[in-house]
Amino acid sequence: MTPTPTPLLTRSVRVLLLLFLLICGLYFAQPFLIPVTFAGILAMLFLPLSRRMERKGLNKAISAIVCIFLLLAAFAGIGALLAWQISDLAGDVSQMEQKITKGIDQLRDSLGKTLGVSPEKQQQIIKNQQSSGSGGIAGTIAGFMSSLMGILTNTLLVLIYIFLFLFYRTHLKKFILKLVQPDKKQEAEEIIHKASEVAQKYLQGLAMMIVALWIMYSIGFSIAGVKNAVFFAILCGLLEVIPFVGNITGTALTILMAITQGGGSQMIIGILITYGLVQFLQTYILEPLVVGSEVNINPLFTILGIVLGELLWGIPGMILAIPLMGIIKIICDHIPSLQPYGFLIGEEKKPKKKGGFIEKIKNKFS
Repeated sequence: MTPTPTPLLTRSVRVLLLLFLLICGLYFAQPFLIPVTFAGILAMLFLPLSRRMERKGLNKAISAIVCIFLLLAAFAGIGALLAWQISDLAGDVSQMEQKITKGIDQLRDSLGKTLGVSPEKQQQIIKNQQSSGSGGIAGTIAGFMSSLMGILTNTLLVLIYIFLFLFYRTHLKKFILKLVQPDKKQEAEEIIHKASEVAQKYLQGLAMMIVALWIMYSIGFSIAGVKNAVFFAILCGLLEVIPFVGNITGTALTILMAITQGGGSQMIIGILITYGLVQFLQTYILEPLVVGSEVNINPLFTILGIVLGELLWGIPGMILAIPLMGIIKIICDHIPSLQPYGFLIGEEKKPKKKGGFIEKIKNKFS
């Protein structure tokens, strides 16, 4: 007779199987889940505003539509600001193109001298790679149009989902409460409230921090002598929605464009100094002040969550990783069997020092 597996082994196998199925489901269902998740997070952001308008006499449908128009107005404002800066940047395109072409020619000459590959042979290799690609220019245009249509479709779906989530939020809440036992309904309501509050405060703090980064990067890049400093400041601030990776990417793009614009070593050093100062202010002043500890995830699981989000959902997964992990931690903290996992991904609370610098600033703002 074969020995029966121990309960611990059986439970471990079930947990691993559940995790495997969950990861597979998240990966293969990403075209459906990404717009729904974005809409759910944004609906939590606009929930207080929608409730305030309903208390003043507006019905749910009108309140939800007003929230959507405010969201569209915010994105339209950012788009108009970027378009204005891009129009100024377009004047330097021809000059940058000449410098890039000159750099490519120098690289070809150095390759020819070092590896013995003539420029004609290099051109032939490039043509062969383009012909073996996805149909050359026509394939590139088709891929771009397909991606653009996908983005527009997902954007429309997100707006529709936001309206439906705001309009049917009471119905959805009642459904969740029907899934729990009667003696657990109060705790379930508390979980729903805290999860919504975490998403609201995180997104509000992130928006305030991005605006502050725009101002600081604009001042720093202007002092460093970067052309179109406001454009690169906006780019670096917007990329902050991708934690850890976004700010480094934005600064690297700024340095690259500064080099193509003819910037010297002093400009590059100025950009790096600006990046260091902004990161210092962001880490020790902005994040504790405007974002706070609502999403209390330790750095290890923050990075793990971002990497896993990128593997499953790409860039949208990196953006959604932090608020989703904050919601997961709230759920784990309120369910006794999951509390060890909530403790694992969270940070241990340290006693606040009375009279500290950050506390004084918070009190001033309060």
